[in-house]
Amino acid sequence: MKSVIQNAQRIIIKVGSSLVTNDGRGLDHGAIARWAAQIAGLRALGKQVVLVSSGAIAEGMLRLGFEQRPTDIHELQACAAVGQMGLAQIYETSFRAHQLGTAQVLLTHADLADRERYLNARSTLTTLLRLGVVPIINENDTVVTDEIKFGDNDTLGALVANLIEADALIILTDQHGLYSADPRKDPSAVLIQQGSAGDPALEAMAGGAGTSIGRGGMLTKILAAKRAAKSGAHTIIAWGRDSDVLARLAQGEVIGTQLVAQTGHLTARKQWMADHLHTAGQVVLDAGAVQKLSKEGKSLLPIGVIEVKGEFGRGAVITCVSEQGEALARGISNYSSTETRRIMRKPSSEIEALLGFVEGQELIHRDNLVLI
Repeated sequence: MKSVIQNAQRIIIKVGSSLVTNDGRGLDHGAIARWAAQIAGLRALGKQVVLVSSGAIAEGMLRLGFEQRPTDIHELQACAAVGQMGLAQIYETSFRAHQLGTAQVLLTHADLADRERYLNARSTLTTLLRLGVVPIINENDTVVTDEIKFGDNDTLGALVANLIEADALIILTDQHGLYSADPRKDPSAVLIQQGSAGDPALEAMAGGAGTSIGRGGMLTKILAAKRAAKSGAHTIIAWGRDSDVLARLAQGEVIGTQLVAQTGHLTARKQWMADHLHTAGQVVLDAGAVQKLSKEGKSLLPIGVIEVKGEFGRGAVITCVSEQGEALARGISNYSSTETRRIMRKPSSEIEALLGFVEGQELIHRDNLVLI
């Protein structure tokens, strides 16, 4: 058995509050520097890395003099605002030591629920990765109360894995992985080295809240692995203070708990589009476009569209129908209904002149399209 990280090309790494802040005693500059060095090593291997980091609220608590996590929402938001400054600063300094640039990206669950904002976030992150930058992601706790009350960065890490179709999610925590029982209470508990993401038995083994510093527990990590697996991403849950943990995982060593996704990228995404999304509109295709979609597996180009029905935004799921009204496919549109009406029956080379921008040469890319 080898670590799934060895062959993973796009990796999400999530680090928890207790690790980042040395159990609430302040930002652990040494630990962050070690992770930066290991991530630089992953980059040298040709891997793309996105870092999801907790710690803003915990650092803000320290800077503002709170001995316990506040319960007042506005105090939590103040802690997040103050702590985020220090968090971004130490990451920038640590990665610059390895000639790597960083970018701060603050997200909310609402950003990933809205399709247009989802696509914007996806485009930004993939562009940063293409430019060789390491995105540092955190929840935007300063402005959104729900994420402070109920959110956790384990879930955010899984959502980001889905967002950019990562190969793997590494959750670095203050525990060595998932045990068959609570090792603090049951001396016979054993470490689960490998399992299937989404296995209900794993959820039964996990439980309990997180530390007084963070909000996540092992259960949130198991549920995050289940969520990440929906887009084909494997998950590793490992002790963040383990020596060279990221480097060793990249070399194929199995560390902590490895939860394997049972579905590949393409299958998972197309199944998701086919089964769970309601279409916002329709585009009617000419015979040539029908042939290319249904017989040749091609993307849908604007030139093949002869009519647009309904109103939809960029990133909406729409149905492709023939001139006879037969539903052929569903897919995620790169353009809104208004934009599609302007570019339909036109070659892709004219999109920029017509709209002033190009989101893609295709109306629907084949990777975002499923035949029905």
